[in-house]
Amino acid sequence: MWAGGRHNACEVLPMKTRSWLFAATVVTVLLAAPFGASPATAQGSDAAAKILALENKWSFSYQQRDVAAMSSLLADDFIITVEDGNTYSKSGYIAHAGDTRTKVEVSELLDMKVRLHGNTAVVTGQYHEVGTEKGKRYEYHDRLTDTWMLLDGRWQVIASHYSVPIK
Repeated sequence: MWAGGRHNACEVLPMKTRSWLFAATVVTVLLAAPFGASPATAQGSDAAAKILALENKWSFSYQQRDVAAMSSLLADDFIITVEDGNTYSKSGYIAHAGDTRTKVEVSELLDMKVRLHGNTAVVTGQYHEVGTEKGKRYEYHDRLTDTWMLLDGRWQVIASHYSVPIK
């Protein structure tokens, strides 16, 4: 098409050119993405699987009152916030978890998701616990957020937060 005696390329060529460029870009991205993303994805999935295995180990150790196993998973400056808003250090949490007046019958993790950020992992999910404490039966349905860091070559949890969802 001609506009004002000059060829108006924007009316004829760009539509075809843009379509072709768009198609070429899509094909390039689709072909290149698996090659560029695979190593990071594989490393990320390995670390995420490791973190989930450690979450399960922690849950099982808590249920069994295995203080040594729990202690190895918690960083020295570990802090936990529990359902009522109280916070406990590593030693306070271990003392509570090792209390023989509490019997944990169910310690179940659900819908766990790991988000990796370098040497830090943030885990979110659901927690279900059933047991007895000082002879009284209890049951918790919580949401959780755990923060893990790779410290001296091993993953340790540095912070944990449990809350009761509002229904």
